[in-house]
This record gives sequence, structure tokens and C-alpha cells, in this order.
Amino acid sequence: MNAGTELLLAGPRGRRLCLEVAMELNQEVSRAVFRLGYELDPGKGTSTVLFGLETPGTDNDGGTHSAAAGSPEHLAAALRTLDLSGVEDEMIQPALERAVGTARYWQPPDGEDVLAALPVIREGLIPLAARVTAMPAMQRSEEPRRVEQWAIDWRGPDDPAPLDRNPQQRLEQWGRAVRADEIRWRAHGYALDSKVSGDWWSVPPGLPGTVSRIPAALNLIEDPLGWEDATTIPVRGTGSTYEVRTGDDWTALCRTFPLEVTASRRNDWFQVTGRDGRWVIPDWERVAGEWDAVHLTPAGYLSSAGRALHLDDDRASVIAGWDPDRTIWLTDALRETDSPRQHWHRQTGGDAWTLVHTGEVY
Repeated sequence: MNAGTELLLAGPRGRRLCLEVAMELNQEVSRAVFRLGYELDPGKGTSTVLFGLETPGTDNDGGTHSAAAGSPEHLAAALRTLDLSGVEDEMIQPALERAVGTARYWQPPDGEDVLAALPVIREGLIPLAARVTAMPAMQRSEEPRRVEQWAIDWRGPDDPAPLDRNPQQRLEQWGRAVRADEIRWRAHGYALDSKVSGDWWSVPPGLPGTVSRIPAALNLIEDPLGWEDATTIPVRGTGSTYEVRTGDDWTALCRTFPLEVTASRRNDWFQVTGRDGRWVIPDWERVAGEWDAVHLTPAGYLSSAGRALHLDDDRASVIAGWDPDRTIWLTDALRETDSPRQHWHRQTGGDAWTLVHTGEVY
């Protein structure tokens, strides 16, 4: 297994992307993933209920399904023998959207994520993952931050707002809040199995964020709030950028600028990773003293988001609540350009965004 394939399959979101491509390639595999994922889902029978499918192993006429439907081992065999000639570059974006849309850091992974993490399934995905990493879209996923980018404001054209120019103040407010929150959680001493949930994200909310590609980035949002309008703002960013291409880049940042968040993150991140121990995130106020921006590449997201990244024998961290290819700005090094803003809209429940002033659908 080459390094790119190994990295892609190391991360929950990378494995989910591969599983989504496999389901697109083969309907029997898709049905098997659906059934097996349901059986492995922690909400089986409660928050997740199966409707409209026949008894596993038989079809509606009493016949037998393909071997893919029977067990994880059968599915893995089917994955290894997929016809990979049908893998196309156009499959990567929708598969990435589904991988991002199913990320959750405040409760256990869903059944499909659990399925993809099984060693036998992970091994079965190796040929497909090798093919996926060779696609042009995946090659672009390793690119560093572009100078010319877009900021997204989730409001329509009738509610314009200037670009945020004061990230330092937000960082100071965040720093005070996260330290106070840690003290409160430590004082409460919640049990590990407590149903109480706290903050689960790794980056300060509200900082200016930019992306490279529009409208693709509009559907690459973790835990979205169902926005139907977006204003995209053309920007130019200068200064130094720290690139997070792998989990090692993230852990290096955490080691250099550690901020302990064990008490406030313990319950949520245990649910996500199964690990109980000390948790650390970067102290973003201190990071801002050395870097103007930090960019999470799509490749870094797919390999590392949502898993325990070990700093040492005692401490670990999680990349959570950070969308792929998003740059967060820590200093006032971002400027709106003279190019016009764009206003996008989508129908309720839809995925396709329309550029409002032309009516063109992307």
C-alpha cells in the first residue's frame, strides 16, 4: 500500500469517501453497506430505523442476494473485486460532500463509519483507495492555500456585511471563554458516561474563514445549519500560513502551542474515538503570534479529522468542526478585493446552488 492510500484509509472521513465511491459503483455493494451499517449503528432501532427493505440475504421473491450482502467479510471480498474502470473524477466531489455531511463529534460514529473502520473492510478498500488517490480531484486536495480565495457569509444580498477585520479580539474572547469553560467542567467532574455534551470543536468559532473553490465549498460544511442563501466574498490573503496536510502537522502545532481541554472535551471525544485520556488543542492566541493563518487541506482533513491524534503517551488531540480546504485567519491579513461579490441560493432541502444574478445552476 502506497503512502497516499495509507493516509486516505487512516482517517474516518477518508474511509467514508471511499465507501461512498464504492456504493456509487455497484448497487449490490450499496445495499450491503446500507444493511450492515444499520446493524452496526449505535442508534439501531431507536434513532435509526430500517424501513422498506427485505430480510437480509433474500430478495423480494425469496431468492438469494449476492455475496456482498451477507457479512463484512463478504462485503470486503466484493470491494476487492470492484470494476475500478468506472471510477471518474466527477465522483469525488459528491462522495466528499457525503463524507463531510456525516461527520459528527458529539456522539458515536454512525453505522457506515463503524463498518468502514473494520479491519477487513479497510483492507478490502485498498484497491479502490489507490484508484481514488490517483484522481485529479484528489491530487488537488494536497494544494496549499491560494492567495486569491473566497469568504462565505451565510446571508443573502439584502443583508450585506463588511469582511471581519478583527480576529485578534475574537481570539482573546475565545481564549478567556475556553479557559473558564475548562475550569467549570473540571469542577463538575462529570462521569465519562455522562450524557452531558460540551464544546467539541477544535478551532475558535467566528474567525474569518476562506475557501478556494466556489460553489464546491458551499456543500462541504460540517454540522451545517440548513442555510439557503450565501454571499461569497472575493478576498486576497497575505502573510504566513501553517499548512495542515497530515495529522503530524496538527500534532506538531499542538505540541508547540498546547492548550489543555480534557475536562470540556472528554465526554464528546471519547464517544467519537473511544479514547479516554488528556486532550489538547492549539492555543490559537499563541499560534497567532507566529502565523497569520492556518489551512487544513482536503487531504489533511480526509486522513486526520475525527480520530485521536497522539502527541505523546499521555496526550492526544482531535481535528473537529473544521471543513476541508478552509483557512482560518488569526491576524488582520485578509482583504476584500475589487471583484464583485456573488450571491447564491438553493431550494429548501436541495443541494444545487444557483448563482442568483445569472440563474445558472451548479
